[in-house]
Amino acid sequence: MTDAMDAGAREQRRREVSGEVRGGAGTDSSVVDLSNLVDAEIDELPAAEPTRVGSRRALAYLGVCLVLIGLNLRSVFSSLSAVLPEVTSQAALPGWSVVVLTTVPVTLLGVFAPIAPVLARRFGAERVLLGAMALLTAGLLLRPVDTGAAGGAGHLPALLVGTAACGAAIALCNVLLPGLVKRDFPHRLGLMGGLYTTAICASAALGAGFTYPVYTATGEWTKALWVWAVPAAVVLLLFLPVAVRQGSVRHQSIRDGVNVWRSPVAWQVTLFMVLQAMMSFSGFAWLAPILRERGVDGATAGLIVAVCIVLQMLGSLFAPALAARLRDQRAINTVVALMTGGGFVLSILGPLDLIWVWAGLLGLGQGSLTACALTLIMLRTRDGHTAAHLSGMMQGVGYGVGSTGTLMVGQLHQATGSFVPAGILFTVVGLLAAVFGYRSGRNRYVG
Repeated sequence: MTDAMDAGAREQRRREVSGEVRGGAGTDSSVVDLSNLVDAEIDELPAAEPTRVGSRRALAYLGVCLVLIGLNLRSVFSSLSAVLPEVTSQAALPGWSVVVLTTVPVTLLGVFAPIAPVLARRFGAERVLLGAMALLTAGLLLRPVDTGAAGGAGHLPALLVGTAACGAAIALCNVLLPGLVKRDFPHRLGLMGGLYTTAICASAALGAGFTYPVYTATGEWTKALWVWAVPAAVVLLLFLPVAVRQGSVRHQSIRDGVNVWRSPVAWQVTLFMVLQAMMSFSGFAWLAPILRERGVDGATAGLIVAVCIVLQMLGSLFAPALAARLRDQRAINTVVALMTGGGFVLSILGPLDLIWVWAGLLGLGQGSLTACALTLIMLRTRDGHTAAHLSGMMQGVGYGVGSTGTLMVGQLHQATGSFVPAGILFTVVGLLAAVFGYRSGRNRYVG
């Protein structure tokens, strides 16, 4: 009986994904579908099947697991940032290591993005996600470990390896999660897409807002970082029975759609993604230290960053709907790029009395900017295959090159002892983002 229900549910969802069934519940999902849910496994043959479940309750359980995975994908960045001064001083970290710790995880988002579909073809998306969550949990547990290394930097090796492991794990989840949400919940894309994207933003906000209070309560930065391994481990255990139940099917890769690497439009969209990533991850990594250096106490700095990220949620909810309804996206791309760059620069150089205003401008701008960049994946392509290839190009190049933002901020601060040069840097980055946002916002297609 259960096997029959399982087969029926899988066939129904397969038909819904392929367009054979169109239910009214799915019609409210266009905005989410445009902005986020690109199936990285669309080039597989045979086509990837929906996750095997035995009942609607099991399907709901799967949905909870996917949302909870999203809730673990950004705390890595914001939690370290919240206590970075304490980690640097108490662990006696050399200046170069701080730059590496804030740059490597973002770089690995780009490096491992192309690997995720390859692993999914071999092992299945669910098992790769399970492995990614195991790697993320291990990385979070490893980060604060004192390895007893010589030279007074006993924490440094574990911090480097643990942070790198987290970056690789998050890259795999970034690529595979949207496809699973789209494939398993075609009749609830609006709900699931909204929950999934909100969970990712909430992850960053929680990491920023709660890490320093944990440090204050315990007096140890190691415990403040270790606490984030708990939710990752819980999700790992919850998702384990779902992932191990899936069968192993060998898939072949087929090449369909336009060669995006030869398309000027694709490169304009990708450069827009690069520039937004430079500002986005620099904010995750450096906004709290910037505020701390300006005299804001640690708890307030964490709260400001958390509120900034909550405002990013609002921007990410409304910007795709507006962008999709416009004849072209030149105006909205330009405005949100200037908002983001301006908010970042004013957070560094503007009057401190208005810091909540600058952080709010940065949050609304960054959330809208990221959503607009992702929305272009669908708005600039004619089919799902080309959209998947453009998404892979944007993530690989966007995160890989975009990590230079955090690198340059760290190097400028190390060389000058001030974040003022970073303010000048992001004046330029914000203006360039506006230029490429305007160019990529023209009503043209890749190909």
